Amino acid sequence: MKHLIHTISSDLQTYDGNFLAQGFWALSVCRLGQWRYDISIPLVRKFFSVCYKLSYKVVQVLTGIELPAEATVGKGTRIDHFGNIIISGYAKIGDECVIRQGVTIGLKNEAEPCAPVIGNRVNIGAGAKILGNIHIGDDVEIGANAVVIQDIPEHCIAVGIPAKPKRKTS
Repeated sequence: MKHLIHTISSDLQTYDGNFLAQGFWALSVCRLGQWRYDISIPLVRKFFSVCYKLSYKVVQVLTGIELPAEATVGKGTRIDHFGNIIISGYAKIGDECVIRQGVTIGLKNEAEPCAPVIGNRVNIGAGAKILGNIHIGDDVEIGANAVVIQDIPEHCIAVGIPAKPKRKTS
């Protein structure tokens, strides 16, 4: 429980103490869902599983953010705007990332249940789609409405459909 409270407090700091931010709600419910797996007493775990599933659905309906507990989300990650955000349970998102409205991070096809692994300090523009078994390096900028279906090395900008990596210029 102590770890859950610490993690949610850290997420709240990422949102400058704004507990009304919809992204904070989604992250908090995701953290609750992850925490419940650590509960060793089956009846207590079932109780918190029901709490998680109800909270998950309420937050999904109110915010338009689908962030299941099975997804890995690093510290300091921020969902900047709400609405039409879908993150696969297979996804792994690094520390200090920014996710904007209309973003999908998920499977390229159902036959291959592998979602992207996103590095640290990745800035994902509105409407971007990041799909498949790919890796996004650290310090990457993904442009608005980009469709990323290939690996993007660190310190790049990904733009276009399909997105192509371009080295950042200082």
